[in-house]
Parts: sequence; structure tokens; C-alpha cells
Amino acid sequence: MRLKRSLLTLTPESAVSEQNSYVPPKVWTWNKASGGRFANINRPIAGPTHEKELPVGRHPLQLYSLGTPNGVKVTVMLEELLALGHSGAEYDAWLIRIGEGDQFGSGFVAINPNSKIPALLDRSGPEPIRVFESGAILVYLAEKFGAFLPTEPVKRAECLSWLFWQMGAAPYLGGGFGHFYAYAPTKIEYAIDRFAMEVKRQLDVLDRRLAESEYLAGPDYTIADIAVWPWYGALAKGLLYEGGEFLSVQDYRNVQRWTDQIAQRTPVKRGRMVNRVSGDPKSQLHERHDASDFETKTQDKIGQGT
Repeated sequence: MRLKRSLLTLTPESAVSEQNSYVPPKVWTWNKASGGRFANINRPIAGPTHEKELPVGRHPLQLYSLGTPNGVKVTVMLEELLALGHSGAEYDAWLIRIGEGDQFGSGFVAINPNSKIPALLDRSGPEPIRVFESGAILVYLAEKFGAFLPTEPVKRAECLSWLFWQMGAAPYLGGGFGHFYAYAPTKIEYAIDRFAMEVKRQLDVLDRRLAESEYLAGPDYTIADIAVWPWYGALAKGLLYEGGEFLSVQDYRNVQRWTDQIAQRTPVKRGRMVNRVSGDPKSQLHERHDASDFETKTQDKIGQGT
């Protein structure tokens, strides 16, 4: 089979010409040489690629995750619950290295057939309960412990609306803007412009809401804030995809205020450390099995780097 020329070897003019000349085939077939940062783990089929059981710790809740924005949602929620005194929210956080394909192990797929982090197993009852999708996990924990989700109908509806706004909006930010701006093997102007426009519109949605409300669902901090903050708070500080300057994130002053306010919370600081594998070793707690781990088992303490 004759290999196509890589766009990386073309001049800008010829690359644009080849992109513009692309005509989708009648039937798409999987091209394993598609490129991009995650090409080695992307595939158009589900199910496990290998047999691997998941470890189980001593706490009621077993979390299998990584310190991405979606993973941070859940670790922040658990740390917030513990800070409120909910001892039943004690958890073991196990590291799932998605770049190495851990999410395709048979044990992980049994908890999340979609092979995405985070995945939660609640072993506190007579029968283990699996929960996957970060939004579902937040609602499950909020209802289980009666915290961070209003019960009054109007406030509950507002909270859930912003929670599901995030679930629907994040694919444009991560899968759209993040992919084409930071990860795609070629820079495609149309794709970057399309998703940058949508992300800026989303930031404006948030900024307008936060101009009239301290938190997203009203005066109280809820799972809506816990869900949105790891994505759009990080974006507001220029920490996602190195796209802060490109998106002029400093212009969204209400988002900046809200971001800083949440970042000062101790449970948020702790939650950001769990399952984190990049950045300052002091900020990385690869696995969390006890509250004391924050003091004794960060990567600077155990000397294992990343």
C-alpha cells in the first residue's frame, strides 16, 4: 500500500490545498496512522484490550481516576464531603494512566464500559454499586450524603442545569478547541477558529452568570461549581492547552473572581493533588488512601518523580 505524504512535510500552501481537496469516502475506515497526541490509544471500538483486575482498598469508596479536569471534579467533591465531616466519604484513589491504556483493562471496563476516567465503585452496601461519568458521580455522591445539591425545586433545577451545561460544553473545550489547538498533528485554521469561537462564547455565558451570582447556582457553592471549575477555572488561568493568551481569558473578570474564590478552599487544593502526575512534585499525590497521605506521600516526599 502506498503511504500518503504526511502533512507535516508539506509547505503551508500545499497542506491547505490537500486539506481542501479531501472528500470523505462513502464508508469510513480506521486509519491507525492518523496521528495526534492520543493516536496510540484512540480506537473506534469498545471493550477491554487486556485482562487486568483493579486493586481494592479498605474504604467504602473506590475511585479509579487521573488528575484531569474530569478526575478533579470527583476528588474535590470527596474532599469537600470529608471536610464537612462525612466519614462515609473516605476513599481510596487509584491511578489510571490513560496514556498507557489502563482504562482498557478488563476490571476498569467492568466499572465503566466507556473506558473513560473517572469511575467509582461504592462498596458501602450489601452489593457494590458502579457509577461512571463525572456528572453522574457528583449527583450520586451529593444525594448519598445530602450535600452540595439543593433540595428546594427552583434551586435544584438551577444547580442541575449548570451541571449539565458543563457536561455538554466541555467536549467543545477539550475535544474541540484543545484537540485542534494543542494536540492535532496539523494546525487547521477553520477548526481552531470554530472551536475558539465557541469556547469564548461559553466563557461569556459564565461571565454573565457570575456577574449576577456569587456561584453558578446562586449564593451557595454546589456540585455545579465543582464540575465547572476544573475546566473553566483552569482555562481562566491559562493552564489548559497553553491557550490563555490566545483566548484573552483575562477579559472574563467575573470568571476570574469565581476561579480565585474556589481555588482558596482547602478541599479544592487537596482534591487537585489526587491522582496528579504532572507539575511540581509537591502537588502530586499519585494515590490517596488516607488523609495523612497529603503530608507524607506526595512525590517530593517519596522521591519517585512522575
